[in-house]
Amino acid sequence: MDLGLHGRTAMVAAATSGIGLAIARRLAREGATVAICGRDPDRLRDAVRELKELAHGAAHGTTLDVTDHTAVSAWVDEIATAHGGPHVVVANAGSPPEGGADRFGLADYRAALDLHLLSAVALTRAALPRMRAAGYGRIIFNTSLAARQPIPGLALSNTVRPAIVGYAKSLVHELAEAGERAVTVNVLAPGMTRTPALQAWADRLDGGLAGLSADIPLGRPAEPDEIAAAAAYLASSLAASTTGVVLPVDGGASRSLL
Repeated sequence: MDLGLHGRTAMVAAATSGIGLAIARRLAREGATVAICGRDPDRLRDAVRELKELAHGAAHGTTLDVTDHTAVSAWVDEIATAHGGPHVVVANAGSPPEGGADRFGLADYRAALDLHLLSAVALTRAALPRMRAAGYGRIIFNTSLAARQPIPGLALSNTVRPAIVGYAKSLVHELAEAGERAVTVNVLAPGMTRTPALQAWADRLDGGLAGLSADIPLGRPAEPDEIAAAAAYLASSLAASTTGVVLPVDGGASRSLL
């Protein structure tokens, strides 16, 4: 199936491991020129080397922290100048610390908002004018199941992930009012996914990974490439009528009716 991504430029934030890297791999396999960023230069170098093999050299890496919003804007300008677009942007960041609501102070909540919500807003604001000019845009926010329902022991995530959905939904209608119908905005809401971060969390809990999987109807965490496949669809030309969606990829773990 041709997803219409050949010749497109895709930017995936925080993509040196886990779901971010899986999304970058999938987009590279679909023929997109893929640009990623990350804080660790060594991990970034390794990820870019892999992506170049998948995309026949059409991959680019930039060392930056997504909470540096000036650097994020400069990253978009750099990629647009070198490769065109961007046509696809995946806003992504690492998970906030675990813990209940009373564990954290105001500084912790501010840091979580900066890492997840404001980094996504900064990337979107920098990329959106380029997408309008290109006549093609796919904005994808990678969040978590916490965007749909609270997860015990993850108060920071429960607070900031739904805020991203509010921003995405607002953006959908503002784009429509402005006649910008070539740009779609969607939210990925992965559940438990077999990443190093999940394994580290499971190792600290009684019951381990099996215990975490007990409430998942499919009985297992998702694989990162399963999340990436959903992202590739949302990035594709086939998804031109899919916007404003919060798409769970969680093995049925979400109990929400809507």
